[in-house]
Amino acid sequence: MWKLVDGKLIHTTDTSRVKFRTNISRAILKSLKEVATENSTHINYLLETGLKETLSLGAISFDKKSRPKDRIQYKTTYDRELLESVRSFAIRNNLFINDVIEYSVQFIDVESSKDSGYKHRVE
Repeated sequence: MWKLVDGKLIHTTDTSRVKFRTNISRAILKSLKEVATENSTHINYLLETGLKETLSLGAISFDKKSRPKDRIQYKTTYDRELLESVRSFAIRNNLFINDVIEYSVQFIDVESSKDSGYKHRVE
């Protein structure tokens, strides 16, 4: 992100975002990549919209036996507060964070996701 200070643009890191590594289904990531490309956004922005909706539900019904077998490591950044809420939610529901992330894919709202240029905004 960029900040306008005394008429000059200064590049800064968005401190509201944190790096996070998890394991997610390869098939889900592949489909999200296609959706993200078609809608000029990023996978993590799409996931954030689904996670917000999942958190608003309060609880989820998840069958641990149906976990995908094609999980791969996925590294990205998330909003700090959202990730903390997801951690708490996962603990309360006796799940792993990657289970919550995969479950939330069904609630993604492409229209409310951030544009791919969001990280280059000027504040």
